[in-house]
Amino acid sequence: MPHTLEEAYEVADAALAGDDAKLLDELGDLLFQVYFLALLLEERGQGDLESVARVIHEKLVRRHPHVFGDVEAETGERVRQNWDRIKRDQEGREGVFHEVPETLPALLLARKVQQRAKAVGFEYPDLAGAVADLDDEIRELKEDFAPNELGDVLFAAVNVARKLDVDPELELRRATARFRDRVTTAEQLARENGEDWTTLPLEQQDRYFDLAKERTE
Repeated sequence: MPHTLEEAYEVADAALAGDDAKLLDELGDLLFQVYFLALLLEERGQGDLESVARVIHEKLVRRHPHVFGDVEAETGERVRQNWDRIKRDQEGREGVFHEVPETLPALLLARKVQQRAKAVGFEYPDLAGAVADLDDEIRELKEDFAPNELGDVLFAAVNVARKLDVDPELELRRATARFRDRVTTAEQLARENGEDWTTLPLEQQDRYFDLAKERTE
């Protein structure tokens, strides 16, 4: 399983980078993992690659009656509501958080849990409510610098991201990439002035960092 997860992350990295040649290569590595796991199923007499394809085909048809049937769903929200209802009523999923994979990255796990809570109506009605909750959690963190308070801030931030209809994992990756690029640019700017950015006092490092932000915005 670690190999499968690694290959999946490498596919995602290539896709985000817009590197088609790398994406083609990484998709091959991931496809190999699919074939390999399907072979293990076949050796145990529990299925094969054809069974895998048949199951996903049946699932897609079952969960998208607005495409393959006569159910009307004019909005994305309506599609999601139908999706959740089908999983509960037709697939026997029980409980609010049925089959949420614990192996998901923490930000995506938080979003998935929040989506399941939303499916049963347990969520803030609008963005303002989610932002106010984030403000409250930040205030509590300032009052008590405890790990659980930081966790609450992160969870609330994911909720705001969900309300904005953005992927918190992707946005954090983009923010990290921006920070990395700006530090690299700051280092280059300092070098052009004959200075080693890594040994400068924080005030001077920050000055170069601000210049880098102007260059990269």
